[in-house]
Amino acid sequence: MAPADTTKPASRRPYHHGDLRRAVLSAALDVIAADGPSTLSLRDLARRAGVSHAAPAHHFGDRTGLLTAIAAEGFGLLATALREAPDLKEAGVRYVRFAREHPAHFQVMFAPELLRADDLELTTARALAGDALREAVSDIHPESSGPDAIEPRLAGVAAWSLAHGFATLLLGHNLDGPVGDQDPEEVFRTLAGMLFRAES
Repeated sequence: MAPADTTKPASRRPYHHGDLRRAVLSAALDVIAADGPSTLSLRDLARRAGVSHAAPAHHFGDRTGLLTAIAAEGFGLLATALREAPDLKEAGVRYVRFAREHPAHFQVMFAPELLRADDLELTTARALAGDALREAVSDIHPESSGPDAIEPRLAGVAAWSLAHGFATLLLGHNLDGPVGDQDPEEVFRTLAGMLFRAES
């Protein structure tokens, strides 16, 4: 008599701890990219991710915790992207590229009403992204002085406003006409060149 096959079917293999959290995050990002964050349901995410209905709550607590984790991850990715840029203009290009490649993160990151503001992971990641932007801004003529000198804090606001505004309009398809079939990153480089002097 042949021994019984005790191998579990592959479809029943349980998620490992790290995989389970990632599965829920990935399912949430898909939903947000398609329908926006307001449609998120932890029970629906569990079904999509193929995990128990209690799994999302176990890892994130509630819907706010899940969105906060997504925002923290987004700011971490953005900080890495900005640090790879050689100058301020390219930092803006990386910002726009990040928004295009991670539209779900981008939607959630700048919606404070959806997030747990005092979350340590979120505040740390946001600070890292802010530091990366300030480093890029500090490279603009640091030796300049006088009435025409660039004030770093305001230069940072201007750079962020340009990149964030362009990315937001782009994702909302408000620039479909002006940009057309041009590369959005090249269009942004042109705009940034109009407003910021080249670094020396």
